[in-house]
Amino acid sequence: MGSMQESPAFYVHPTAVVEDGASVGEGTRVWHHAHVRAGATVGRECNLGKNVYVDSGAVVGNRVKIQNNVSVFQGLTVEDDVFLGPSCVLTNDLHPRASNPSWSITPTLIRAGASVGANATIVCGVTIGPYAMVGAGALVTRDVEANQLVLGVPARPAGWVCDCGQTVSRDAAPRPVDLHCDACADG
Repeated sequence: MGSMQESPAFYVHPTAVVEDGASVGEGTRVWHHAHVRAGATVGRECNLGKNVYVDSGAVVGNRVKIQNNVSVFQGLTVEDDVFLGPSCVLTNDLHPRASNPSWSITPTLIRAGASVGANATIVCGVTIGPYAMVGAGALVTRDVEANQLVLGVPARPAGWVCDCGQTVSRDAAPRPVDLHCDACADG
């Protein structure tokens, strides 16, 4: 079908393309020059910014915010309530070569509530735990624990965050017993 202008269930900007066979949930907004391929799954109430690409076979959960210039390739699963910052890079091939006919997809999982900062790179094959926080510009080559803050190149543990995103500890280890910030603990 090429480019759809609007559906009763979701919005697609006139410059965006949602291919026939793509699944897009109710309340989702697909903005300027974004492209959602046939076979892609995008959940409800998501926001796909300018130049976002969602590949065939990629899975994006509900209430996910994908900022400008992010590609979600086949082999990636992005669970509910994830934030993908501007120009973050998500990969799907551990041995990339332009002329390799036998390349294989290496799955990557970004768990519910996690945030990936601007310009961070996630090497395929890792799991970003629930409510984890990946700092801007980080290079993630290993799994990230639930509520863990990772920073740097390569990314290293740098503390722990509340489910709301506030830092609760700058101690890389051990994991605090209480992972709630003052505001959430009082609420």
